[in-house]
Amino acid sequence: MIKRRSRASSFQQFLEEIGPREKTREFLGRQTIYSQGDLADAAFYIQGGNVKLTVTSQSGKKAVIAVLGRGDFFGTGCLARRSLRMTGAAALTQASIARVERRVLVRMIHQEPDFARLFISYLTSRVGRIAEDLIDHHFSSSEQRLARVLLRLAHFGEGREPEPAVSAVSQDTLAQMVGTTRSRVSHFMNKFRKLGYISYNGGLRVHGSLQGMVLHDWRNLFMKWLTRDLVVPTICARVSWLTAETAGSGLRPSPK
Repeated sequence: MIKRRSRASSFQQFLEEIGPREKTREFLGRQTIYSQGDLADAAFYIQGGNVKLTVTSQSGKKAVIAVLGRGDFFGTGCLARRSLRMTGAAALTQASIARVERRVLVRMIHQEPDFARLFISYLTSRVGRIAEDLIDHHFSSSEQRLARVLLRLAHFGEGREPEPAVSAVSQDTLAQMVGTTRSRVSHFMNKFRKLGYISYNGGLRVHGSLQGMVLHDWRNLFMKWLTRDLVVPTICARVSWLTAETAGSGLRPSPK
């Protein structure tokens, strides 16, 4: 039985039980982990460092859709059979990353109930964040979107100890995440610094006071309602259906 510790430590405990240490690989900053369009045959777990996920359009325009850190999974689209990578992944800083083959991940979901609960909980929270980002891009200003990105990078409001120091995230990367220009990001960062929301002391530090910009935003209430009442039940049904199908058990319940 897994003790009630952090989700990251619980995932790490499971990973240490499934295979040899050589499944873990060290990546240098900016080193490609996989490219958009590659065959998706494994998922990845970040043991240390940061990873950015990008999408490139047919016209060559690139957008950063997420920056992930220790305790995060990515590449979980491998659970769909014969799937291709919908995003590219590259190390943002030096990173230690464990590779979990699809067959191993499917087996763990079916044979380890504690892991399955943790993993489904993680997936639902990720889908909730994607829903928040989508609504954010429609209803929030670029300044508010930047504030939320900085808070997320510092892990505020995630039920874990915040990490105010945000390293190796350039203003170009922030601009791609927010969906604006680098000059606008620079303008807002200077404004946040003057207001005491962020500081530069050997690196970027995000302060909890930045939450005041978005804490009382009525859209937060709408996002929470959407995530709790619509997204989570839907993704739970989808994951249950997917894992039943990938197990090859012959049971194919229709997702509701």
